Amino acid sequence: MSQPKKLSEPPARRPVQILFVCVGNSCRSQMAEGLANHLGGARVRAWSAGSHPLGMVLPETYEVMREKRINLDGHSSKGLRDVQVARMDVVVGMGCEVECPVPLNFKGQIIEWNIPDPYGHDLEYFRKVRDLIARQVADLLKGLEKQGEKASGGGTSPPRASP
Repeated sequence: MSQPKKLSEPPARRPVQILFVCVGNSCRSQMAEGLANHLGGARVRAWSAGSHPLGMVLPETYEVMREKRINLDGHSSKGLRDVQVARMDVVVGMGCEVECPVPLNFKGQIIEWNIPDPYGHDLEYFRKVRDLIARQVADLLKGLEKQGEKASGGGTSPPRASP
């Protein structure tokens, strides 16, 4: 007696790769990375880097993220050379005239936000910036989901900029 054929499951989609870039990689981009990984679940793999990394994540950044039950333990301040920019689907500049050099053949999306830098400000200012980033990240994830549905007829796929 022959075994019934199993229906093959569609291949699992790889997570959308998102890179958040700011100056020091100590506040804004760290918050965005943590929020995107938390809110995006398995659909997203977020990274962060700085154009001039400070070398540490500020204590205020850890504190305001813990308030939202997002743990940044193990995060470190990294530079653009420490991440694979060419493999990203989306690169988000956080503001303050930060430039992220993308490879010439980069096919992903480049998005610019205007997020104020909380460096040197009090904890309340960090909270305001965190909440602004949370709204921006949530909107970004919704937009990526819609793009994925259009591109594939359902589900999430990495977005691509049109040529």
